[in-house]
Amino acid sequence: MQNFVAIDFETANGKRSSICSVGAAIVKDGEIVDSFYSLVKPTPNYYASFCQEVHGLDCCDTDDADFFPEVWAQLQEKVHSYFPFIEDGEVPFVAHNASFDEGCLRAAFAAYEIRYAGYMFRDTLTASRRCFGRTLPNHQLQTVAAACGYDLTHHHHALADAEACAWIAREIL
Repeated sequence: MQNFVAIDFETANGKRSSICSVGAAIVKDGEIVDSFYSLVKPTPNYYASFCQEVHGLDCCDTDDADFFPEVWAQLQEKVHSYFPFIEDGEVPFVAHNASFDEGCLRAAFAAYEIRYAGYMFRDTLTASRRCFGRTLPNHQLQTVAAACGYDLTHHHHALADAEACAWIAREIL
């Protein structure tokens, strides 16, 4: 894969629509050319302690953040600056455990009654299982990143996770 956007969402609670941060790494011609990070005011707007323990964010971090539609428009504008002739949904997204991230995106679109553009997702978790099999102790993002020569130091920060995913995708997809 030469052109894609690696993406990661963090959520505020057990609802997939409760995106509280998004990170993306834009890969063009096999190189990471840009990145995007934003806090997001979650919908619904409350934080579960188990989520806070994972990523460290809370309402103080996102009270002044934009809602998902505004943040998504900013991300899409950045993506289109690198791929100006490609329609929404044509540049694939890559995520580690893509079913979670795609689920978040679909839920956020539904919560705001936005038409979903049928985004394509590729999954580095599935690719890792195929590529490494039982040679790794697990297929968690930080383990796979290390196996691909990437040092993921800020795991569960959406941008750090997206950049690690981009690195993995370039290595094994």
